[in-house]
Amino acid sequence: MQITENNLLSIMPNARSQAGVFVSPLNDAMARHRIDTPKRVAAFLAQVGHESGQLRYVRELGDNQYLSKYDTGTLALRLGNTPEADGDGQKYRGRGLIQITGRTNYRQCSLGLFGDERLLSLPELLEQPQWAAESAAWFWEQNGLNDLADRDQFNTITRRINGGLNGLQDRLDIWARARAVLCPSPGV
Repeated sequence: MQITENNLLSIMPNARSQAGVFVSPLNDAMARHRIDTPKRVAAFLAQVGHESGQLRYVRELGDNQYLSKYDTGTLALRLGNTPEADGDGQKYRGRGLIQITGRTNYRQCSLGLFGDERLLSLPELLEQPQWAAESAAWFWEQNGLNDLADRDQFNTITRRINGGLNGLQDRLDIWARARAVLCPSPGV
């Protein structure tokens, strides 16, 4: 299933010109990772839409103080970052349309996308439209989210992506628009 720039603008009106930038990378990535039915595409675009501020952000926002939570402490260790205050929290901040975060996740994503560890030295690749979309679709497939989308388990998808239900209403609003645009009948 292919989406158009107009589809993206109807689903994410704040994307503006970014819809044209991302339509081809999204279509390619979704096809590669079996995000290929109206239900799957609608759920995927809803999550991507929220995580990226409707395709406007491919790098997590935040100053050094905010990003320090990824640099030291329990969260940093859980993400595979070093326990020292050495800047790896900033280096491995959320990137891509689903915000891959932390050294461990960058490594896994890099192995999945490239077969090597290049993202550990070039994390900024996930800011390029192709890899921002590809990393999101890779994450989606790796976490079994197609199956959850098939069963309308939207809150479970949100928890797998975000660890909780952060931004749930915005995600639900985008999902409703996506379903209205992509799903010809309520049961699809």
